[in-house]
Parts: sequence; structure tokens; C-alpha cells
Amino acid sequence: MRATLMYSAGDVRIENVPDARLIEPTDALVKVTRAAICGSDLWPYNAMEHDETGRGMGHEAIGVVEAIGADVRTMNVGDVVVMPFAYSDGSCAFWPRGAPHFVRPGGFFGTGMSDVGGAQAEAVRVPQADGTLVVLPVGEDDALMPSLLTLSDVMGTGHHAAVAANVGPGKTVAVVGDGAVGLCAVIAARRLGAEQIIILGRHADRIALAREFDATDVVSERGEEAVERVRELTGSFGVHSVLECVGHGQSTETAISIARPGGAVGRVGVPQEESIPASQPAFFNNVTVSGGPAPVRAYIEELLPDVLEGRIEPGRVFDRVVGLDGVPDGYRAMNERKAIKVMVQP
Repeated sequence: MRATLMYSAGDVRIENVPDARLIEPTDALVKVTRAAICGSDLWPYNAMEHDETGRGMGHEAIGVVEAIGADVRTMNVGDVVVMPFAYSDGSCAFWPRGAPHFVRPGGFFGTGMSDVGGAQAEAVRVPQADGTLVVLPVGEDDALMPSLLTLSDVMGTGHHAAVAANVGPGKTVAVVGDGAVGLCAVIAARRLGAEQIIILGRHADRIALAREFDATDVVSERGEEAVERVRELTGSFGVHSVLECVGHGQSTETAISIARPGGAVGRVGVPQEESIPASQPAFFNNVTVSGGPAPVRAYIEELLPDVLEGRIEPGRVFDRVVGLDGVPDGYRAMNERKAIKVMVQP
């Protein structure tokens, strides 16, 4: 089959690889009908050291079940399913607390594991299929596919930022970052009842979409100027909830600095530093800082009805569609900020 491999920073290739196949009786084999390039894929795209064998890329997918192992009970061949970016069996104590990716066995797609490939491919093996995949009540070419695909990562991740930051009715919210996750975080904040939603970003096309998603204010400044502007917009107090969707040290420091005393920061941007900046301001202002990889599997049942009934349209973050041969160009477009998020149709 054909799949996306990354060999080093900037070196993305589409190559023939061994066919994905069932290995364990709890596996499912999924023909990928929709995949995506994620903002987190750009970190290795800019920094990965050379790998002789290449790393299978992609962790977001919708597809059709082609085969199931003997122990799989919740799906059948031919079902349309959404695949969260992490797999797990959902059986241990972490699952009810919304952290399925900590379950053992468990792991992440698209991280270079030899027996679990990436989803930017014609097919993917899904371990622990019963705990991982969610059957969708639609056909494989349904018009809602872009929005349904966001449930595999970015919509669930934006929602996780809002949950971690205690967003609720009447609260003021700031979203740091105007990428696909940040835009979905705007949707999530509005969905949870936020009254004021400030987006921190500077790309005109993304800001326009954030406005359509009901962002009330835009802050294009950075650093201390951004902090001052947010305080101007909130009567000098800062916001109740900050959704940090970038992962850089500066974005995290800004997030903590614009939270009001007693506020909360939900971090879902993959951090690029080992330590959290601005720990002393967070401590002395009693700012709660939490977050991490989103347990998107745990959120799908909550978010799915809103997608199916058209109350939210997170699929609008996709502004480019490519086939497998177009994936390298898709990486370049996202890296150069010429595309917000790229959908892949193998």
C-alpha cells in the first residue's frame, strides 16, 4: 500500500510499504477515506533528525472497516469509523477520568512504531479497536465528513482546552493561537457558554473564520503588548479562562499573564520546552494550569450529536484537500501558513 513517510525535517515522501494487516485478535483494519495533516506534524517537519527507515505519519482518520480480529465486538466489516489519535482498550481506571491514552496497552498513531503505522496512508491497523474506534451513523461520502474528521483530534483538542480551563456560561475566554486547534477552541468556548471570546492571532483568513465562529475580539499583538491589550478588553482584570493552543514558551507565558487571579489555563499546544514559564506569576495569582494530550475518544459521544445536527461546523478549518501524492505539498502549505489545515483523501 502507499503511505506517507518522513525521513528528516522537510523530507516527506509517499512510498510503497507493506500492507497494513491484523496482528492481534483485538485489531481492526481500516481503509482510510479521510486523513489530515496536523499542526503537531509540523514539529518533526521542522526539526526531525534523519531516520533511515522513515516515520509513518498521520494520526487523524476516518475510514471503512475492512477486517476485524476475532475478539472485536463493537463493529462490523463495512462500518464507517472515526479513529482518535490515540488507541487504548478503555478498560483501566484512567478511562472514566478521560485519559484513554494512558491505558496499557495504548499509544499514539503516527509516532513511528513498527507495527502501528500512520494514517496518512491507504490503510491503517488499529489496535484495541473496541476501545478506540467509534462507528459513525453516516455513509463514507457524507457531506459532514470534514467536521466528523475533526473529532479525531482538533475539535476534541480544542474542547479539552476549554474543559481544562473551566470555561462556562458567562465567562471571559482568551484563545492563544489561530491554527485549527485554536479555531476549534473558539467553537468549544462558545458551545460551553462563554460570553466574551478573545482570539490571539494575526493571520487574516484565520481571524475571519474565528469571527464566524463567534470570537468577539481579536488581539494581534504579541508578548507584553498582547497582555496589555487583553487587559484593556477585560477591564484590567484578565480573562477567566485561557486556552493555550500553540506550545511555545512565549505563548504559554502570555497565557498565564492574561489569566485573571484565580483563573485557569488549559494547555493543549504540544510544549517545546521542558519547563513551564511564568510559574511564579501563576503561583502568586492562584492560576490553575492544566491540560495535556486531549482524550478525544472520551469526548466523541458528547460532540458527535452537535456535528450531526449542524450546531457546530469545525470542518470549516480544512481549507485544502489533497490526494496522497499531494501530501508533501500539503506539509509545505501548512508550514508556510498558506493553509490552515489540509485534508487527505487517499
